[in-house]
Amino acid sequence: MIAFLRWLRDLAARLFDKVDLPLLLALLCVMLVSLVVLASASGENSRLVLSQAVRFGVGLGAMVLISRLPPGKLRLWTPLAYLGSLALLALVFVFGSGRSANLWLDLGVFYLQPGELLKLSVPMMLAWYLHSVPLPPRWRTLAVAAGIIGLPVAMIILQPDLGTGMLVAASGVFAIFLAGIAWWRIGLFAGLGLAALPVGWHFLMPYQRDRILTFMDPESDPLGTGWNIIQSKIAIGSGGFSGKGWGQGSQAHLDFLPEHTTDFIFSVLSEEWGWIGVVVVLALYLFIVGRCLWIASEARDGYSRLLAGALAMTFSVYVLVNGGMVAGLLPVVGVPMPLLSYGGTSAVSLLAGFGMVMSAQAHRKTHA
Repeated sequence: MIAFLRWLRDLAARLFDKVDLPLLLALLCVMLVSLVVLASASGENSRLVLSQAVRFGVGLGAMVLISRLPPGKLRLWTPLAYLGSLALLALVFVFGSGRSANLWLDLGVFYLQPGELLKLSVPMMLAWYLHSVPLPPRWRTLAVAAGIIGLPVAMIILQPDLGTGMLVAASGVFAIFLAGIAWWRIGLFAGLGLAALPVGWHFLMPYQRDRILTFMDPESDPLGTGWNIIQSKIAIGSGGFSGKGWGQGSQAHLDFLPEHTTDFIFSVLSEEWGWIGVVVVLALYLFIVGRCLWIASEARDGYSRLLAGALAMTFSVYVLVNGGMVAGLLPVVGVPMPLLSYGGTSAVSLLAGFGMVMSAQAHRKTHA
C-alpha cells in the first residue's frame, strides 16, 4: 500500500509539475462554488451537478496536458487549430442544431459549440501572426489582423450568436492591443465604432433591438421583455449582506428567475450568499486575471506573452459582461459567468485556455 501511494504521489508530481499552483487553486475554488450554487439553483438535481463536474474534469485534464506543451509546439499547431475551428464553424450552417440558433454540432457522445473553440484559436492565430511581424503593428499588419478576426466573427453572428461573436472579437482585439498598437489608432477605431452604431442598429435582429430597449427601460414591459432583468435585480438586492442561505433563494426556487442555472446563476449566488459571497467570488476572479497577466508579463517570447495576456483580458470581459447583465447595467446578451454557469463547452475551453497560460509560465526559462 505504501509503495502504491508513493507511485500515485510521483505520478501526480510528474503530471502537475508544469501547472501553476496558485492559479490552479483559484480555479478549483471557483469550480467548487459553481457546484455548490448549481446544486441549489437546480433544486439539488444530481444529474446537472454531475454533468458539470464531468465538464470540469475534462477541462482540467485538457489544462494539465496543454500546460506540458512548450509554447513552440503550440505556435506550430496554431494555424491548424484556427483553420480547424473555422471548418467546424462552417459545418454548423449545415448540420447545426439549437433552440433559437444553429450553434451546436451533435457528435453523438456530446454537443460541440465551435464558437467556443474560436475564443481560443483566434487569439492564438493573432499571437502567431503578430509574433512574426514588426511591432507595434502598422496598417498592413492591422488589415491582416482584422481579417483573422472578422471572418469567424461574421460567421458566428450569422448563426446568429451576437454574444459569442463579440467575445471572439474581444479576444482578438486584446491581442492587438497588447502588441502595442498606437493610442491614436485606438482612438480612431473607437471613434469609427461609435459613428457606426446608428448604422449597426438597422442590422440588428428584432430580439436584439428589444434587448437594448429593455435594458434602457425594463419597467416598460415588466411582464414581458423586462422580466429577466427585474427578477435578477430583485434576487441580487434581496440577498443583502450575508444572503438568505443555501437553498433558500426564493427567486430561483419559485421559478421567478429565468435561466437560473446558466446565464443568471450569479443572481442565485447573490441572493443566497449575499454581498459576502459576491465579494469572495469576484476576488477569486480578480486573482485569476491578475495571475494570468503576471504570467504574460514574465513570458520570454512574444507568442506566449500575447496569447496569455489576451486570454486573461478576455476572461475578465466574461465576468464584467455577465455581472453587468444580471445587475441591469448591460443588455442581456447570453454571456455566461465563466466557470460558474452550467452547460456548454465553455468550461472545457476556458480551462484549456488556462493550460496555454500555464505553458507560458512553465516553459519560460527555456525561451530566455
